[in-house]
Amino acid sequence: MIKFTLRRLLSGAVLLLVVTSASFFLAHLAIGDPTAGLLGDSATPAQRAALREQLGLDRALLTQFWDWFSHAVQGDFGTSWRNFQPISDQIALRVPVTLSVVVAATLLAAVVGLAVGVATGLRPSGILARGLKLASVVLFALPGFWVSLVLVMVFAIKLQWFPAVGYVPLVHSGTGWLRSITLPSIALALGAIVMIAEQLRNGFLQVNNQDFVRTLRARGLSSRRVTLHVLRNASPAALTVLAVMFVGLLGGAIVVEIVFNLPGIGSLTQSASQIGDIPVLLGLTVVTVVFVVVINFLLDLVLGWVNPKVREQ
Repeated sequence: MIKFTLRRLLSGAVLLLVVTSASFFLAHLAIGDPTAGLLGDSATPAQRAALREQLGLDRALLTQFWDWFSHAVQGDFGTSWRNFQPISDQIALRVPVTLSVVVAATLLAAVVGLAVGVATGLRPSGILARGLKLASVVLFALPGFWVSLVLVMVFAIKLQWFPAVGYVPLVHSGTGWLRSITLPSIALALGAIVMIAEQLRNGFLQVNNQDFVRTLRARGLSSRRVTLHVLRNASPAALTVLAVMFVGLLGGAIVVEIVFNLPGIGSLTQSASQIGDIPVLLGLTVVTVVFVVVINFLLDLVLGWVNPKVREQ
């Protein structure tokens, strides 16, 4: 298990290095000269040249990369080209907002998806199984912003159960924090619930027909214990989908944060993209990749515990 863990840590470190390095060069090549977006079209060539010198863009690209990378490994992503504020501080203020919504949506998707997946796996011809098929078609066809707007209209404006926009930090009010992330989390989780439930249902049906399950029943094990054995063998695929969905929810948070006016990393990504604020975009990229590496590492550990064969691969 130790060698397995070390291999996963090494692969995660390599992934982080490759993605962040590629993102740096691709961002500079794609955006080019950002001074026009920062100063406006009315800026003179002299003003733009002075800003390039101030931002260090007049140096060789490899020199810029090494300067950025040597500071990034220490958690210093530089300053924003828009407001010249430390990027690490801006991200630190916004990460709790996004993580609150994404983690809550992931937990909601895991719990509800698990319950629905097991229920439909036990009764594949039941009403709930048919409802799952219908929900999968409907939810995948609906855009995320439309679902968010419907939730706002029904539960915030009409019923007034939750606030329509805004975010309350957990340190200020636990109840206010929970109410402020409920609708965004539901909007993110709906599609993930269906995917996890379907994946778990398919795995449940496949494992439930194997010989060892019949042997367990023949030995007189209770239905509950048999179900737990089936669930453990059917869960790896669903866990993989859950990890992938977590990464997808980070991307989907951009739309949800705009609709619910949440000050998370999604809205920061949008504003930085509009003006070509490369340091902010790179800092957000590093943070996102760190999340992905950590989630994949935890997933590998869980899969290694559930299925010992994974540790041998």
